[in-house]
Amino acid sequence: MINREMLDELTINEIENKYPFIISFFADNKLDVDDYRNETFISFLEHFSEEEREEWAIDTTKLTEDIIVYINTMLDFLGIKEEKAVDSLTIIAGHDKSGQKENFDNITINKSEIISIVGPTGSGKSRLLADIEWTANEDTPTGRAILINGEKPDKKWRFSSGNKLVAQLSQNMNFVMDLTVSEFLELHAKSRMVENEEEVIKKIIEAANNLAGEAFDLNTPITSLSGGQSRALMIADTAILSTSPIVLIDEIENAGIDRKKALDLLVSKEKIVLMATHDPSLALMADKRIVIRNGGIYKVIETGKEEKAMLRELEKMDKVIKGLRTSLRKGEIINYNDNISNIKVYESIH
Repeated sequence: MINREMLDELTINEIENKYPFIISFFADNKLDVDDYRNETFISFLEHFSEEEREEWAIDTTKLTEDIIVYINTMLDFLGIKEEKAVDSLTIIAGHDKSGQKENFDNITINKSEIISIVGPTGSGKSRLLADIEWTANEDTPTGRAILINGEKPDKKWRFSSGNKLVAQLSQNMNFVMDLTVSEFLELHAKSRMVENEEEVIKKIIEAANNLAGEAFDLNTPITSLSGGQSRALMIADTAILSTSPIVLIDEIENAGIDRKKALDLLVSKEKIVLMATHDPSLALMADKRIVIRNGGIYKVIETGKEEKAMLRELEKMDKVIKGLRTSLRKGEIINYNDNISNIKVYESIH
């Protein structure tokens, strides 16, 4: 909700970015704010002389009250609740499948951090992701509790359709709507009331093609996108357009995308990123990794210097494999002599 104090602080540019629908208010009241976008709305009203106010029947006090009522009414009508920024997520210990307390007390994850979740198949990685998405309050099979910014979250996070706490990217990303990429992104942008729609869509498609192994454009039907292209599109869309501050990723290793670039993109937008993975490169890209055993958190490991050194070698291996994969896709013959120097990277690892 907006109040008079906020009007004294926000510039007209900031108001329009925060509440794009305010443009209609300016138009309906015939207020030309183009030359005053870097000033506050109050400052804009003060520029009118007494003669102008009298001639055009401008009541600055009423306009100040009206703009506050207009914004707050629109927020209520659209079902938009302005939330405090999510700076941290805390997981409070529950129990494993045997009923034994998990081997930690609590874990706090801050924005722009990446956490990997590792463990055998069926150990409970997806259950941890589900607890976070549900904002568990000792009411899930694990008995865990989730705090947001150190406080118990409001239950509305569980049921909100407009401003979800969590964006989840699952292993299978299939589209069923008969839309082009452009139409799909336009729908999402409009639902977020984005003012600079074309610019945002351009950023998303550029970011998606930077992640995908094969390029696609805005005219591509979303149903014809490959698995890697679909995942690239959704990661770019989540990073740039989604308001969800927490991103949960399940099995990104088989996505056919540049995984490091994907994580860098999400973190650059100040998201909290948690990913369940079996891939050693992805696990070591994280700041910490949570080890799951028998349905419970068994250990939390901070990625150390030696592991980061190993990651650099693994990235060299990935680069070699990616190059060979590209050659095979192009129908090229793999020449041993041309690739022998790269293949020696494998020997350095062993």
